Amino acid sequence: MRKVHIWLAIALVAQIAPTWSATAWAADPPLRVALEFEPASLDPATDGSYTNRIVTTTMCDSLIDLTPDLHFVPELATSWDWAPDKLSLTVHLREGVTYQDGTPLDAASIAANFKRYQTAAYSIRKSEMSAISGTEITDPHTIRILLSRPYAPLLALLANRPGTPYSPKILDQPTGDIGNHPVCAGPFRFKERVAQDHIALERWPGYWNAAAIKLPGIIFRTITDSTVRNTDLQAGALDISDHIAPTDVAAVSANAKLRIAKMPSLGFVPIEFNVANGKAADTPLGRDPRVRRAFSLAIDRAAINQVAFDGQYIPSNQMEVPGSPYFDPDHPVPAQDIPAARKLLKEAGVDRVAVTVLTSTDPLDTQVAEIIQSMVKEAGFDMKIIAEESAAQVSATRSGDFQASMLIWSGRADPDGNTPIWLSCGGFTNWGKYCNPKLDALLQKATESSDPAQRIPLYRQATDLWLADQPDIVLYHFSLLWGLSRKVGGFHGRPDGLWRPEGVTLAP
Repeated sequence: MRKVHIWLAIALVAQIAPTWSATAWAADPPLRVALEFEPASLDPATDGSYTNRIVTTTMCDSLIDLTPDLHFVPELATSWDWAPDKLSLTVHLREGVTYQDGTPLDAASIAANFKRYQTAAYSIRKSEMSAISGTEITDPHTIRILLSRPYAPLLALLANRPGTPYSPKILDQPTGDIGNHPVCAGPFRFKERVAQDHIALERWPGYWNAAAIKLPGIIFRTITDSTVRNTDLQAGALDISDHIAPTDVAAVSANAKLRIAKMPSLGFVPIEFNVANGKAADTPLGRDPRVRRAFSLAIDRAAINQVAFDGQYIPSNQMEVPGSPYFDPDHPVPAQDIPAARKLLKEAGVDRVAVTVLTSTDPLDTQVAEIIQSMVKEAGFDMKIIAEESAAQVSATRSGDFQASMLIWSGRADPDGNTPIWLSCGGFTNWGKYCNPKLDALLQKATESSDPAQRIPLYRQATDLWLADQPDIVLYHFSLLWGLSRKVGGFHGRPDGLWRPEGVTLAP
């Protein structure tokens, strides 16, 4: 089987190479990177997938960047200033920058991007930008962002998708066209895409920081099977493999031509329950929080970490990683408690509960689902697993065609980018449609100060509320594991699972 995988990898590289054979890539090959999921459309207005962010982060700059140690630094912006009342942020833009179609990057183009993210019917950015009441253009390279209330997480927002501008020339196109032919301001421009196969980027010579870009291009390949990713990396058909399976770490480390880059992650894996999104919510799990708490108590998170992840990951029950100041120690990661789970089901008036859980086609995700299936059966849950390609799973979950869905979140440096995204009434990944106004009020109040001493107690009160209702179950925070060829230099991952191409090299 491994030989088959190797030959398939070599064949795929051979298929891709002719596209570039007449270019400098023949002598100066691109960086070959494996993604674990097929990216959706590359439009930040509709994009909720972290594999998309891996591609767009290498292709596009944002106003603000995030360092590996989680500090905000200038990128397309050179500096920013808060107003004394914290109700506006003045952002100074880098001069001489153009989008990859030659359009100047100026304050008007940033305002146009904000407007699209806030008003386009298809945009899923609206809720996270709800504190922004408008913009003012002070001069061609200065924009003032107006707020309806103090909102400390704005900097984190500008370091993410809402702070990633696309050329104003394409903003009026249908979102499908924007995502299929993205044009932004960054080091690599979009070249081509073959669905379920690869996305190719080529170095853009007009980049403002071109001297820092050493690669001629990048080819992202979609390889959902972690075994195939590992085999292709071992065979030399890849330079970087994203999301190496923990069980493959030893094999990669033993190969003298490879190395592992590891970093603790902000990202986590939740199971989201459908509590109010259409007919599929009309189940014991959807109607009764006791049933959802019972499901959580039936899971042995520590055992999942050992069996599926060789102990590499971090068992968790909250959306902030254990050890973070925002993790609530009053709600430690629970041990499996089958008697307590059965008692909750009895209180809810049910004996056995049928539940269908969606998951991705990644073998490791399927394995975790199967482990959970075995665990919860003892408590009274008859769990069915449906594995779907990532985009199809997200589509079904978003539309309400699910009872429970095991998803993934890359995590955010500011806590406002974690719990509220999933659990506020308008959260853009709150596809189960859970809504608790008291929770929303606490989460909003927690954004009004940049002082952790004021924010932490509010987030802990919020944790009390949502863990009682249990609309989502967090299983674990993962460690970021990249498999790298030793030919790759200058690679620095970040806790949100992303990396920047500046300084990355590929030796012959």
